[in-house]
Amino acid sequence: MDFIFDYVDETVFASVLLFGLFFLMLAQGIAISVAIAVSSILTGLFFLPPSVAFFVATQKMFAGVDSFTLLAIPFFILAGNIMNKGGIAIRLVNLAKLIGGRLPGSLAHTNVIANMLFGSISGSAIAAAAAVGGTMAPLQKKEGYDPTFSAAVNIASAPSGILIPPSGPLILFSLVSGGTSISALFIGGYVPGLLMGLSVMIVAGIIAKRRKFPVSEIPGLGEAAKIVWQALPPLLMVVVVIGGIVIGAFTATEGAAVAVLYSFVLSLIYRLATWREYVDVLKSSMVTSAVILFLIAASGVMSYVMTITGIPDAIAEALLTFENPIVILLIMNICLLIIGFFMDLTPAVLIFTPIFLPIAREVGMDPVQFGLMMIFNLGIGSMTPPVGSVLFVGCSIGGVSIEKVAKPLLPFFITLMIALLMITYIPALTTGLPRLLGLM
Repeated sequence: MDFIFDYVDETVFASVLLFGLFFLMLAQGIAISVAIAVSSILTGLFFLPPSVAFFVATQKMFAGVDSFTLLAIPFFILAGNIMNKGGIAIRLVNLAKLIGGRLPGSLAHTNVIANMLFGSISGSAIAAAAAVGGTMAPLQKKEGYDPTFSAAVNIASAPSGILIPPSGPLILFSLVSGGTSISALFIGGYVPGLLMGLSVMIVAGIIAKRRKFPVSEIPGLGEAAKIVWQALPPLLMVVVVIGGIVIGAFTATEGAAVAVLYSFVLSLIYRLATWREYVDVLKSSMVTSAVILFLIAASGVMSYVMTITGIPDAIAEALLTFENPIVILLIMNICLLIIGFFMDLTPAVLIFTPIFLPIAREVGMDPVQFGLMMIFNLGIGSMTPPVGSVLFVGCSIGGVSIEKVAKPLLPFFITLMIALLMITYIPALTTGLPRLLGLM
């Protein structure tokens, strides 16, 4: 194959072939993990002997999932799925209603706060959009809220839960980035997660005031105490897990196992599920975990191929020609936003962290800040067409079409973009808390 490189630069050829094959297979409906693996191996064959290429591919796939830290992901998935069963969502919705009940458009604020609470427990934006949206949509319709507005609020706020710990994407970023502190990422995620939720609430409040949406009645002291008491046990899981990780009582993986035990005991106390439902939870958790783990294994091959062909170095060299860090970070954000339009969060983190993290370090950005910026950015991507998973779930739950919800989503998208720029250019928003607690 060497004659090809007499006419075309090796790195350019590798980039076109690798990503060309990858997106071509995606367009044909091939599973993204298979597309990653096959495109990487085929590209590797142009640079390595076949026996070496297949041996290295197998080795890298195994090495990609041979990690104790990685065990945290299936554990947190299982804990979230157990918590998703039964009345956990309604308990958190009632607490959210208590917190935001006197604000203009109180049910919209309730939706945002509930997504932040439920998303942090389940660790999934999709689960939050489905569980909270399914609970809130009928209530909002009954109060006269426009269904497209309600769906837009639910879609825009659901990704906040993947920033507020415990968060699977942050664990994944820690692994791919070469060991960025999970404790620092978790604690650093609180401000961006809250900022995302508050950004949605500001827009929702302005729209609600203009449209004169109703305000909820304040419950009595006794009822308020009951609501808080019912929501306290599921919220304590976050306190126990994150607190234990931060003080060093256990690792993120051990904390995930504690979360499973806690959620299981809580479900038994609440009698939220039958034994058949527990079996279904185990099955769905296994399937989800297997999908993610195979994605990680396949991305190990792609990362290796990109490294030997010099793709990350070439991209870094091209970006660093701009010299101005503000411009470089802006271009990175634009690239990540475009990537988020066409790719789910997990594969995007796996593929593009090795490309952009060295550039971020080169311009002086801390890995913790970069990781949270990246997850925030790709979270916005999950609410945009054509591949936005949260968008599809939110529209389905809200009973509205994507075309009709696009316009109501626009002001939320603009506000979240402003919040993203704040995360990008104000390091204290992501690194302030971890530094204060001595985690950095």
